Amino acid sequence: MELVSAADAARMDEIYRYQRFIYDVTRRYYLLGRTELIRGLKPPKEARVLEVGCGTAWNLIRASRCYPDCRLYGIDISTEMLQSAGRAIDRAGLRDRISLAVGDATEFDPHKTFGIPQFDCVFVSYAVSMIPDWTRVLGAAERVLSPTGRIHLVDFGQCDRLPKVFRQLLFAWLARFSVTPRQNIESHLAEFARESGFNLEFRQLYRGYAVRAALSRA
Repeated sequence: MELVSAADAARMDEIYRYQRFIYDVTRRYYLLGRTELIRGLKPPKEARVLEVGCGTAWNLIRASRCYPDCRLYGIDISTEMLQSAGRAIDRAGLRDRISLAVGDATEFDPHKTFGIPQFDCVFVSYAVSMIPDWTRVLGAAERVLSPTGRIHLVDFGQCDRLPKVFRQLLFAWLARFSVTPRQNIESHLAEFARESGFNLEFRQLYRGYAVRAALSRA
C-alpha cells in the first residue's frame, strides 16, 4: 500500500520511537473522550470495526471487550506504534479478534490490506490533529464504509470555554508532537455530511477541550 509520503511515516516513527513505551500511561490524562467514543460506537452484531490511526491499540482492545461479537481492525502509518500495538494485543489474548496493518489514513484499500470489502464502523481517535491533510481522512473512511455504516471521531477542540492561558500552553505543548487542533472542525464535518449524505451529531466536551462527532447515513 502506498503512503501519501514516506516522510510522513518517518516523521511519525521518529516521534513515537520512544514515546510509544510511555504513550498509554501519559495520554490517559489528556486524550479525553475516548471511553465515551467507544461506548457510543454500538456496532451491529458481528460488525467489522476499523480504527484509523490505531496507535498502541488502546482503543481497539477496549472496544473488543465492549463488543465481543465484533471483529476489529487497525491501521497506522507508524511501524513503531504498530509494534507496541501488536504486543499489547498479544498480552490481552486478542490476536484472533484484532488485525493490524501499516496503512495511510487518507488512502487505504480494505481488500488489499485485510482481505475484506468494507467496514460497518470506522472511528478516528486523536488522529486528525496529526494528519496534515486531515479532511481526506473523511473521504477515505466513506469509501470503505458499508451502506449503513457510521463514522465516529474524537479529537482536541479549540478550548473555547477554558482560560486563554491554558489554551496557549496546551497548544504550544501539543505542537512539540506535531499535533494541531483543527479550527472550524464542526463546519468542515457539516459540509462533508451534506455532500456525502450523512447526518452529523457533534458535541463539545469538557468546555471545548475535546470534540466528538458521529456521522450516520441520512
